[in-house]
Amino acid sequence: MAYKKTMSAAAQKIMPGLNENALKVSVDKFLKSISFTAQGEVEKAIRAAIAGGRIDGHETFTAAVSVSSEKIGLNITIYSKIEL
Repeated sequence: MAYKKTMSAAAQKIMPGLNENALKVSVDKFLKSISFTAQGEVEKAIRAAIAGGRIDGHETFTAAVSVSSEKIGLNITIYSKIEL
């Protein structure tokens, strides 16, 4: 199911130059890049932790990802569990 959100008439008056499609495509591209890179790094770290004896490969642990941009005032951290 596709997610589609359109700006309200009031928002369009405040941000008349905002191209919603370009915004969505650009943010989607950014998030896909993060996802691809992060997945590889997490998998590599887990394999190294198992090889180093820090974990046995059958546990659950919490991991976090942070996204920030000073220019737009964004600073979020998302926590989630990884179950092996």
